[in-house]
Amino acid sequence: MAKRIDVSGLTAYYGAHKAIEDISMHVEPGAVTAFIGPSGCGKSTFLRTLNRMHEVTPGGRVEGKVLLDNEDLYGPGVDPVSVRRTIGMVFQRPNPFPTMSIYDNVAAGIRLNGGGRRKSEMDDLVERNLRGANLWNEVKDRLARPGSGLSGGQQQRLCIARATAVAPDVLLMDEPCSALDPVSTLAIEDLIDQLKSEYTIVIVTHNMQQAARVSDRTAFFNLAAIGQPGKLIEIDDTERIFSNPSVQATEDYISGRFG
Repeated sequence: MAKRIDVSGLTAYYGAHKAIEDISMHVEPGAVTAFIGPSGCGKSTFLRTLNRMHEVTPGGRVEGKVLLDNEDLYGPGVDPVSVRRTIGMVFQRPNPFPTMSIYDNVAAGIRLNGGGRRKSEMDDLVERNLRGANLWNEVKDRLARPGSGLSGGQQQRLCIARATAVAPDVLLMDEPCSALDPVSTLAIEDLIDQLKSEYTIVIVTHNMQQAARVSDRTAFFNLAAIGQPGKLIEIDDTERIFSNPSVQATEDYISGRFG
C-alpha cells in the first residue's frame, strides 16, 4: 500500500557543511514526484534522507522530521534498517550483486529479511517481481546466470525487481536512467508509470523531458551560490511547474537560462 511522506524543516549536514536547509514538502502516495535542479543543489542528498541512507555517509546527520503516514522515521527507537526495507532505493548505476545469479539477486532481499520460504514460494516471488519489472520474458531461461551479465537496462530493471521483492511502500530512484541508452531509458520510464499504482515513487533526474514525461508532481531545488545549502524553491503539479511556475528561478532553469 503506497504511503504519504511529510517532510518538515529538514536540514542535512556532511560534518560541519550544511548540504540542504529547511526543506518541507508532502510526497503524495501512488504518484511519481520528480526532483529537478542544477548539480550540487542537494537533490540526491535530500532523497537519501527519506530512507535514512544519508546517515550512512561519514559525518552525515539530519535535523527535522520525515513522517511516513504519520510515523516519524527519525524518532527514538526507530530501526534504520527497517526504514530502508519500507522505503527501497534504486541507484544511478545498476548494481546487481556481481557474484549472484539473476534469481538470487531478486531473492536476496527476501532472504535477508528472514524469508524462510519453500522453494516453490520463492520461485513464485522471483517470477512475480521479474514480471513486475518487465524482465521475466527476457531472463526466464537463464535465471541461474550472473545478473552482471545482463545489459545495463536489464540490470537496472533487475535492481528494481530486487527492490520491490521486499514489498516496500516507497521507491526512491536516484537518476535511474543516467547510465542507460534511450531504448533502455524508455523501458524504465514505462515501468515507473506502471509501478506508481502500487508504490509512492520519488525520482531524481537531470533530464527535464524525463521529469515532464514520468512525474505527476515536480520539485525544483536550487542554491544561492556554490558552497551554499540547497533549498526547495517550489513543488507543484508537473504540468504547472513546466507551463506556469510560481517562481522566476524555476522558469529560468526549465527554459535553459541557467543551470
